[in-house]
Amino acid sequence: MAATEDHPRSDPTPPGEVRCLRPAQLSERLDEEIRRAERHRTHLSCLLVVIDNLEEMAREHGSELREQTLAYAAGALQRELRGYDRIGMPSDRELLIVLPGADAPRGEMVARRALDRLHTIKVEARGVRRALRVSIGLADWREGASGADLVSRARLAARGSNGEQTPPGQSPRALGREPAAAPAAHAPHSPPPALGRPARS
Repeated sequence: MAATEDHPRSDPTPPGEVRCLRPAQLSERLDEEIRRAERHRTHLSCLLVVIDNLEEMAREHGSELREQTLAYAAGALQRELRGYDRIGMPSDRELLIVLPGADAPRGEMVARRALDRLHTIKVEARGVRRALRVSIGLADWREGASGADLVSRARLAARGSNGEQTPPGQSPRALGREPAAAPAAHAPHSPPPALGRPARS
């Protein structure tokens, strides 16, 4: 079993060197970044990366494949991030990217780079190579929201993207944005109309 890329732009960080936070560490780091954003009144965005077909592959080939694939994906994504961005595993089929200082447009730019990179990864098991089906949810921090709130909103946005393939010339539906908040002193910028969003409740 192995994960590889069709045309890697740079080698992924080796799994043993990936600074991928576990759930408790990730929660602590996210709370720390929220306190910093509150104190300095700066932006904060999160990307939730969901590998939609990871459970299916793990059922067929074992849980080791799940762990190897997440580690490889995290390593590939880490090379796309700034030194102070953080990546962690909130669950066994998701990665969360924490982007301190990033507003919604900056978060969207990083999300599109992440999608481009993840779409080059193929998982090989028993002689069969399979592409990853990926959904990414983008959420930016709003005053008063907790870390759990932020992750929940990013997860909802990822579900709204549906992981659909992108028709030529259209914005990628694999990237979901949460609905814009009501106008406020530091409300995030609204996403472009073509960008996939979860339905309003």
